[in-house]
Amino acid sequence: MATARREIVLGVGGGIAAYKSCDVLRRLQDQGFAVTVVPTPSSLNFVGRATWEALSGREVTASVFESVDQVRHVSLAKLAEAIIIAPATADLIARIAQGRADDLLTNLVLASQAPILLVPAMHPAMWTNPATVENVQTLKSRGITVMDPDEGALTSGDSGRGRFPTTAAILDYFHNSTLPADDLRGKKVLVTAGGTREAIDPVRYIGNHSSGKQGIAIAQAALQRGADVTLIAANIDEDIDGKIAVIKVESARQMETELHRTFPKNDILFMAAAVADARVSEVEQSKIKKNNLSVLNLVENPDLLLSLAQLKKDQLIIAFAAETDINEDIENGILDARAKMVRKGADLIYLNDVSNGEIFGSNETRGWLIDSDEVIEVTDTSKKKLAHLLINRALQRAHQLR
Repeated sequence: MATARREIVLGVGGGIAAYKSCDVLRRLQDQGFAVTVVPTPSSLNFVGRATWEALSGREVTASVFESVDQVRHVSLAKLAEAIIIAPATADLIARIAQGRADDLLTNLVLASQAPILLVPAMHPAMWTNPATVENVQTLKSRGITVMDPDEGALTSGDSGRGRFPTTAAILDYFHNSTLPADDLRGKKVLVTAGGTREAIDPVRYIGNHSSGKQGIAIAQAALQRGADVTLIAANIDEDIDGKIAVIKVESARQMETELHRTFPKNDILFMAAAVADARVSEVEQSKIKKNNLSVLNLVENPDLLLSLAQLKKDQLIIAFAAETDINEDIENGILDARAKMVRKGADLIYLNDVSNGEIFGSNETRGWLIDSDEVIEVTDTSKKKLAHLLINRALQRAHQLR
């Protein structure tokens, strides 16, 4: 059973099955969810705005030009912990797959980072049409969950796969496949992300290719699972959920200061940032002329993980290791990563191979999740899915240490 007052958006497409979503709304409320209904304009031909407002107890709008002062496609995107779209018609599926934003619901889908469940309902010929099949595959590849429709009698008098599933089946599917776990409620999670930059002079720096996407994915996943999340962001250009407390830093020493300030207040640290190993011994105050750039005197940066191990009490630390050419000697690569984990006081470490510019800046990842007892190979997967895997393993580790 869900924790009371978790926020859900129920999107409603323009099909005859729209009336059945009234029951989906009521049963979600019975389970303690707070639900905002976002119908498509065409769906209001089947179930009117007054019905949705009466059942939900909330304002209902279908266009971005209603309640403009609230910027509802953004405010609802930030509020929703998950989105259910039921029914999802062939037209609505196509518009979402194309990235269209021609009503409030499709704008909301584009603006949200919450998990989304689509519940299709349409004639069997439309469901099996190659265009719909391809659109569904596209949506699944982007991480959207699509529930198969039921088989049975349809409004047209025909029979086949395309029928709207029962409310009980939809809610079971939602809980098992889409709704984020609530297992970090009451926990404080600290995440580092991005790549540090070490100034050489006012215009140059030593840096790396980290985009911060993996750290942001972890922070977002922890937020979805109920945590109070702080992100120490090193030179990140990505959009970050407003519910995440963000501390911006540039250099390794700035990150060290913020980590030592915030780590003691947190339960779990995910050290996903790529921290520069060295900095110049002295930063020039004016631009160095090109012909004077032949030599840079470097000094080693502080080992942030090692210093945090001295502050660690009952917290968990998940480390990251980015190496090259691991596939040429996987066994030794894993041994080295595990030794690093032990030496630096981490509980888990995620090792990936960034040869040929891969992983950095990508939405996909692959590597090995390593603890003291086990190695889990992570084949090509999204950084969002890896984020949840890392959280799952961290919670398992916490349970083992009790």
